[in-house]
Amino acid sequence: MPSEVFGHTAEGQAVTRHVLSRQNLRVAVIDFGAAVTAIEVPDRAGRVANVVLGLDTLEGYETVSPSFGAVVGRYANRIAGGRFRLDGRTYQLPVNEGPNTLHGGPANFGKRLWRVERSEATSLTLARRSPDGEEGFPGTLDVRVRYSLPADGVLRIDYAATTDRPTVLNLTNHSYFNLAGEGTGSVLGHVVQLAADAYTPTDATQIPTGAFRAVAGTPFDFRTPYPLEARIRDGDPQLAIAKGYDHTFVLRGPAGTLRPAATCIEPVGGRRLDVATTQPALQLYTGNTLDGTLIGPSGRIYRSGDGVCFETQAFPDAPNQPSFPAALLRPGETFAETTEFRFSVV
Repeated sequence: MPSEVFGHTAEGQAVTRHVLSRQNLRVAVIDFGAAVTAIEVPDRAGRVANVVLGLDTLEGYETVSPSFGAVVGRYANRIAGGRFRLDGRTYQLPVNEGPNTLHGGPANFGKRLWRVERSEATSLTLARRSPDGEEGFPGTLDVRVRYSLPADGVLRIDYAATTDRPTVLNLTNHSYFNLAGEGTGSVLGHVVQLAADAYTPTDATQIPTGAFRAVAGTPFDFRTPYPLEARIRDGDPQLAIAKGYDHTFVLRGPAGTLRPAATCIEPVGGRRLDVATTQPALQLYTGNTLDGTLIGPSGRIYRSGDGVCFETQAFPDAPNQPSFPAALLRPGETFAETTEFRFSVV
């Protein structure tokens, strides 16, 4: 696999950029944050473009990146008050989004250097050991992420983890997609369909209330294809809280089986993305906090709505929500989840 030095961390550690390729798909991954920095695919006219947002320098990924392409954890999404109880003990995490912990804290997996375990032309396996107490989480966690290109147009992500003490765990990839090409502006014209009949409403700090609300009759109804822009400015209090879409959708079908989760089409160039996952939920996020202060590799600034995330995951704040499926990992168990991003044209 082609690789090159992408930069050096503030501590002087070398970070490598690895490039996977298969037919019409080319994917770049750095071992800092296990982050996807580029996905290059053709449109219907054969024009190739990178369809994920990112940054030019490692320093940017270390200091200002809003998790562009990264694997975040130990707990992706939010934990209320940065606190949870497990087996009779309370654990306090650092809070980094108002009163809550987001994505596992400020020094989450997306801000750590991963170890290359195996590197091939169409696959890359990265691993790291998260020590007991890292960002407040219990247990020494051994985690692996394997990126592979099993077929033309398919990027597969396999997650695996084990622990020596009971812990909570929720991993996702936080890529921001723009199927018209990185730096081309708003994605709100993208047409999205989700395999979800319900979503999880939140309070004012974006912590789920614990309810599952039907999408029917709301701006969250993507059971049939809809442009993101069609209802994103509807006067729904949930959209006002998040400044757009930043909500968890309850996926149909049994968790643990690879099944359809989302479809996204950019109608002008014709690129199509299909997402399949074994995870129980998907966070739809329209890049609402992008504010024009970050500049992408294209040399263009990123504004709100310039990328869309399809974060396959467990439910946010599940350790504090008895109505949600548990997101626990105990010694002797293996965490194993898979997500596939399938690219084509229409």
